[in-house]
Amino acid sequence: MTSNEIRRTFLEYFRQHGHRVVASAPLVPGDDPTLLFTNAGMNQFKDVFLGREKREYTRATTSQKVMRVSGKHNDLDNVGPSHRHHTFFEMLGNFSFGDYFKAEAIEFAWRMLTEVWQMPAEKLVVSVFKGENGIPRDTEAYDIWRKFVPADRIMELGSEDNFWQMGDTGPCGRCSEIYYVRGGSGADPEIEIWNNVFMEFERSADGTLTPLPAPSIDTGMGLERITAVLQGKESNYDTDLFMPLLTRVGELAGVRYGDNEQTDVSMRVVADHARAMTFLIGDGVIPSNEWRGYVLRKIMRRAMRHGKHLGFTEPFLHEMVTVLAREMGDAYPDLRTNQEMIVKTITAEENRFDAVLKDGLPRLEAEIDKARESGAKVLGGEAAFRLYDTFGVPYDFIEDTAATRGVSVDREA
Repeated sequence: MTSNEIRRTFLEYFRQHGHRVVASAPLVPGDDPTLLFTNAGMNQFKDVFLGREKREYTRATTSQKVMRVSGKHNDLDNVGPSHRHHTFFEMLGNFSFGDYFKAEAIEFAWRMLTEVWQMPAEKLVVSVFKGENGIPRDTEAYDIWRKFVPADRIMELGSEDNFWQMGDTGPCGRCSEIYYVRGGSGADPEIEIWNNVFMEFERSADGTLTPLPAPSIDTGMGLERITAVLQGKESNYDTDLFMPLLTRVGELAGVRYGDNEQTDVSMRVVADHARAMTFLIGDGVIPSNEWRGYVLRKIMRRAMRHGKHLGFTEPFLHEMVTVLAREMGDAYPDLRTNQEMIVKTITAEENRFDAVLKDGLPRLEAEIDKARESGAKVLGGEAAFRLYDTFGVPYDFIEDTAATRGVSVDREA
């Protein structure tokens, strides 16, 4: 089953069960100053959960574009070394606004997994909230799950795992997760694939929990993870969501994914970040030195830096947009509509970064030479700061380049 088929069958299943298929909200939250980027499927329904907004439907399903590069949800540094972390990903979700609650949500999830996608029931383990911080155990969820799984496959976990909130304030509640047990000795023998959030409270700035106007449901399942499971892959990057990008990077760089772990890390960074930058630019974010544009520039330059590790000496990232438009354009037509603009924006930023490095890289190499000759093999803080502040060389680039020649950077100084 392809990733496009997985996305489509999920939305269709919930449409058949009375849910409105709602388009993904943009990555830039329209009216929520508390969020840098859309970081969950429920963001666009926040005011509906809080009772401040009414819609003509009480059930919804989405495939939501999500960015997690800031605050509580920040996966940026894990991208590359990790096989399942991403800056951009898609969150499949079904929602109830005061309509159904725990019993229906759990049954929908179970039947989607075991009947529609025909996953083996014996490989699924679930969790419920054990009770913590004055919030009681979720006995109701436990009793509902006992209709589907034996007691020895129900874990009881605390707030870190089984209490969900979108941020420091806002809608929140106890949750129940579903895990797929891969077994074996891989990196993730047991992986979370579905989270049923039982929206019951609103958390205020002082931490107080107030009951919501109506108990509601917010579920989330990362398309990348479930695609890896359904396609029998250990790594998200081995699925059809990433392999076309990795193949194209390999063609351009003259390397092959899977041959060398060091180049594999850089290829994963490029593939992930290419998706993030393409969708961000498509949603109106422009590289800059502040706010959302700064995060975009940081993501782009991290990808460019790893491109240098792969041997690229000319702009190449814009080539990824064609692959994404081809592979994901059916689900997100704006990718094709905005393709030319996205390519131009990425190319301009690549040229700008190359100009920075043209001036700054020889200076960096000279400072590294000095550090090596001194015997201490430490690049001083003052020199590193001057390279960053005056010549625009990113600190990560300074640190990486120095490390390849056995030199560390005095970060504290």
